[in-house]
Amino acid sequence: MTTQTTTTTTTTTTNIPPPSPLDNIPRGPITAPLNFYSPPSDNSTPYNYVATPPPTLPERNFSDVAHATEIQDLRGRESTFQTSIHGFAALQNVSSRATRQTFEDEAAIRENYYPEVEALLLEQTGAQKVLLFDHTIRRATPGADRAPVNRVHVDQTLKSASQRVRFHLPAAEAEEMLKGRVRIINVWRPLNPPIAAYPLAVADSRSVPPEAMVGIEHRYPDRTGETAAVRQTEGQEWWYWSGMKADERLLLQCFDSGDRGARVPHTAFVDPRSGEGVGRESIEVRALVFG
Repeated sequence: MTTQTTTTTTTTTTNIPPPSPLDNIPRGPITAPLNFYSPPSDNSTPYNYVATPPPTLPERNFSDVAHATEIQDLRGRESTFQTSIHGFAALQNVSSRATRQTFEDEAAIRENYYPEVEALLLEQTGAQKVLLFDHTIRRATPGADRAPVNRVHVDQTLKSASQRVRFHLPAAEAEEMLKGRVRIINVWRPLNPPIAAYPLAVADSRSVPPEAMVGIEHRYPDRTGETAAVRQTEGQEWWYWSGMKADERLLLQCFDSGDRGARVPHTAFVDPRSGEGVGRESIEVRALVFG
């Protein structure tokens, strides 16, 4: 295995299975506020610092504006979605030997969980090569190192995708790989299922026009990458997966050099039916997918 680590809407009628008497998970369509991009007041280049910013600068210089958004429940329609078209896919019955203890140790994650993710991506995408380059565990609990991101965004852009390839591969191999299809896909799973509070919302890539995407300088201590913030526009179609279980995975495609170029805006959100609830825990593993 090849790994490297670095630290409005269109309403669709769906048949949502009713909750069981023991199931308190909110299900079905919901309208909730999602936080979209609002530019810097001085119209300067938007940025955010990954680590502590310089003393005279804020962590980020842009803000958010909340828009009430209808979000459909994809439960029962999992097979409808494809990364190459919609920008995301919902996978069920994914086997795993990883235990809760696996995710308490960085080395165990790389040694035990990474091989599962690589195998899953090779199977689902038909890729020639998968390179896992980092992961993030998010916990919606006080004092957590990384919390759910309650802001609509896409992790990568055209600029940062090519940077990623060149950053993680030897120069000659990187240039060769960039001649073919390159995708960046996050594999997202819950660690304390089922998910009720702070679920993840994803937008159908086709419903978010290019002009809604805004490049954000992503400033690391040693380099500057780029992510994308998202403006609210008419016709965006949003989905969430009610009560995600331990054997379910979301594939979030953040970049695709293929013809469709599907990429998935996404964000955590507060479901007003569950509020903040029990703090959700999740892990996303990020991968370069070649071919």
